[in-house]
Amino acid sequence: MGKPTGFLEIERQDRGYEKPESRLKTWNEFVKPLAQPELTKQASRCMDCGIPYCHNGCPVNNQIPDFNNLVYREQWLAALENLQSTNNFPEFTGRVCPAPCEAACTLNIVDTPVTIKTIECQIVDKGWEEGWITPQPSPRGTGKRIAVVGSGPAGLACAQQLARAGHAPTVFEKSDRIGGLLRYGIPDFKMEKHLIDRRVRQMEAEGVIFRTNFEVGVNVSVQRLLDDYDVLVMAGGAEKPRDLEIENRDLDGIHFAMDFLTQQNRRVAGDSEEVAAPTGTLSAKGKHVVVIGGGDTGSDCIGTSNRHGAASVTQLEIMPQPPARENKLMTWPDWPLKLRTSSSHEEGCERDFAVATKRAIGKDGKIEALECARLEWVKGDDGRMVMKEIEGSTFQLKADLVLLAMGFVSPRHEGFVEQAKVDLDPRGNVKASVDDYRTSEPRIFSCGDMRRGQSLVVWAIREGRQAAQAVDAYLMGASKLPR
Repeated sequence: MGKPTGFLEIERQDRGYEKPESRLKTWNEFVKPLAQPELTKQASRCMDCGIPYCHNGCPVNNQIPDFNNLVYREQWLAALENLQSTNNFPEFTGRVCPAPCEAACTLNIVDTPVTIKTIECQIVDKGWEEGWITPQPSPRGTGKRIAVVGSGPAGLACAQQLARAGHAPTVFEKSDRIGGLLRYGIPDFKMEKHLIDRRVRQMEAEGVIFRTNFEVGVNVSVQRLLDDYDVLVMAGGAEKPRDLEIENRDLDGIHFAMDFLTQQNRRVAGDSEEVAAPTGTLSAKGKHVVVIGGGDTGSDCIGTSNRHGAASVTQLEIMPQPPARENKLMTWPDWPLKLRTSSSHEEGCERDFAVATKRAIGKDGKIEALECARLEWVKGDDGRMVMKEIEGSTFQLKADLVLLAMGFVSPRHEGFVEQAKVDLDPRGNVKASVDDYRTSEPRIFSCGDMRRGQSLVVWAIREGRQAAQAVDAYLMGASKLPR
C-alpha cells in the first residue's frame, strides 16, 4: 500500500496561503495548491495502518488509503473515480470541510496526519482541469418524479443520485441562485461560487431540473407538490438563528451573522446594492466589530469584516479557551476539542473566552458598546459543573457593529414545515430516521440540516446520498445506489 516507509521519510507539508496583506484586498480564494511532485510524496505518507480510522472520521466514507495510493502512483483518473464513488462534491469538502478524517488519521497521534483534505481537493480540481468530470445521465428513465426542496449540499447530492438512478428530480430553491448555504453563507474567499455553477450545469445535463425564486409554502403549496410528484424530499437548512436575549437587543447595529455574510456574497456575485441589501447596507468599514460566537460562522464574519476595512475585530466565546493540544490518549480517533486558529483569525482579530454578554449600550438608538462579564466553572447544587459570572468582572467593549454567530436552533417552521405537517423532534428538526429518512407523513422524506440540525457540508452530502438511496428503494422496491 503506497510507500511503506513514506511516513518515516517524508515530513507533513500542507497547502500554503497568500500573505494576509495580499489576500485581504480581494474576495478570491487564497490557498496555494501543492506542486504535483510534492502532493504524490504527501500521499505516500499514508502508512498502511491496518485499521484505517480515517474511514470512521469521514462522514461520506471516502476510501482514503485507496485514493492516497493511487495519487502516490500517479493514477489520477482512477483516484478521481474512487473519490467520486463516495462523494458527489469533493471540491466543496476539499475547501470547507474541517477534515475529521485527518483528526482520525493514525499519524495524528503524533500531530502529523496525512494531508487528506489537500489531496482530495487537488484530485477533483485536476479532474475538472483535465475534462474528466462529465455528466453521467442514466441510460433509461423510470418515470418517477421527485421534488427536492432546498439546493444546499444535501438537496444537490440527493437530486444528483436520484437522476443517476433514472428518476426525474426537480430542485426547488427559494433564493435567486442555486447553492443554499454554499452560495450565500460561505464567503468567496473560502469557496468561489463558479464551483457550484459548473456542478449545476453537470446536473442539468444529467436530467435535474432547477427552479429558483420558488419558495415552497409561499409560491407553491406542499399539497401541490405532493399532487404533482411521487415523492417530496425536505432538504432545507437549519435557518433559524440562535438569538441573544439581552437588554437593548433592538439597538441598530446588532445583526445576525448570516444577514451580514449573505449581503457580501451577493455583492461579489455582481448584485447591485439595492438587490444585495434591500433592508439596508451592513458594512464593517471603519467600525469596531464584535463577533459573538466562536465557530466557523464567526470566523467567516471576521474575514469579511477585515476585508471591509474594520477598525478592529473582537470575537467573544462563552465557553472557556480550549487547550492548544488535545490529550490524544483520551480523544483519538474522535474529533478533539482544542484551540483552532483559522486563516481569518490570522488576518487580524482579538479573541476572548469565557465571556458572557449582559447588555447592549447605545445612544440615539445605535449600538456603542457591550457590557460583558467573565465566567468561571463552579460546582452547582446538583453536583454538576456550571458556568457562573465572576463577581466584579464586568467590563465594557466598544462596538459599532455586533454580529451574532451563535449557531442555529432548527429549520424555520413557518410555511414549508408547517404545511408538510410532519412530526418534529425535541429540538424542532424534522423527525426522520437515518434508516429510511421517511417522515411521519406519507411520501415525504427529509435529510440534511433540516433533519439533523446544523452540521457540516460533508454530513449534508452524506445524508443527501443516503436519502436518495432510501427514496429509490421506496419507489422501486430495491436500490443499487450506494449509502
